[in-house]
Amino acid sequence: MKAPILYRISSVLLVLFAAGHTFGFRQNNPAWGADAVLGLMRSVHFDAQGFSRTYWDFFSAFGLFFSVFLLFAAVLAWLLGGLAGETLARLRSIAWALAICFVAVTALSWRYAFTTPIVFSTLITACLIAAAWLSAKTS
Repeated sequence: MKAPILYRISSVLLVLFAAGHTFGFRQNNPAWGADAVLGLMRSVHFDAQGFSRTYWDFFSAFGLFFSVFLLFAAVLAWLLGGLAGETLARLRSIAWALAICFVAVTALSWRYAFTTPIVFSTLITACLIAAAWLSAKTS
C-alpha cells in the first residue's frame, strides 16, 4: 500500500473519530450513575479570570478542543495524502510528528478510555506510522 492511500484512510478515520467524539463525549447513560457528579459540574459556578464558569464548561471546552484537533489532523492527513512523493519525503518530519502524536493519543486512549476510541486511535496510529515510514522511503 502507498503512503497517500494510508493518509487518506487516516483522514476518513479521523473525521469519523471527531464526529463520534463531538456527539458522544457529553452524553450520559443513567446506568453509569454519574448524574450527581454531572449535576454538580453544571451547578457549581466560580470565577475564572473574570468569567463565571463551571467544571462542565471546562469539560465541554476541552472535549471540543480535542474534536477541533481531530478535524485539523484529518485535514493535515488529507493534504499529506495529496502530495507528490518527493514533496512528501521532504515533509517526513511533519509526517512523523503527526504519527508520534497519535501514538500518545492511543496510549491515553488505552489508559483512560474505552473500546471505540481505542480502536479508532490504534487504526489511525497504524496508518500514520506506515504512511510516514513509506513517505521516508520515497526520498
